[in-house]
Amino acid sequence: MMPIIDLLNKIKLDKKEKPEDYEIIYFDRILGKQMTMPYTKIQALEDPFMVLRDKAGEVRIPLHRIQEVKKKSKTIWKR
Repeated sequence: MMPIIDLLNKIKLDKKEKPEDYEIIYFDRILGKQMTMPYTKIQALEDPFMVLRDKAGEVRIPLHRIQEVKKKSKTIWKR
C-alpha cells in the first residue's frame, strides 16, 4: 500500500487526477468520530500534517488520523 503522503501528493500533482473526485475520511479526536471532507479543502501538505483553513483559522490534522481515501465514492486507500 502506498504511504498516505505519497497518495495525497499524487492527487495534487498528477495532471491526470481531479482533486474534486476525492474524499478524505479521518478521525477527529476532539469530536471523537470519523469525519469526511473533500480533498479540495486541503490547503497544504506538510508531513506529518495536512493543513486546512476554515473560519477559525489554520487547522493541522496529523496524517496518521486519515483512515480512508475515496475516489468517486470508491475506497482506493484504507488504513
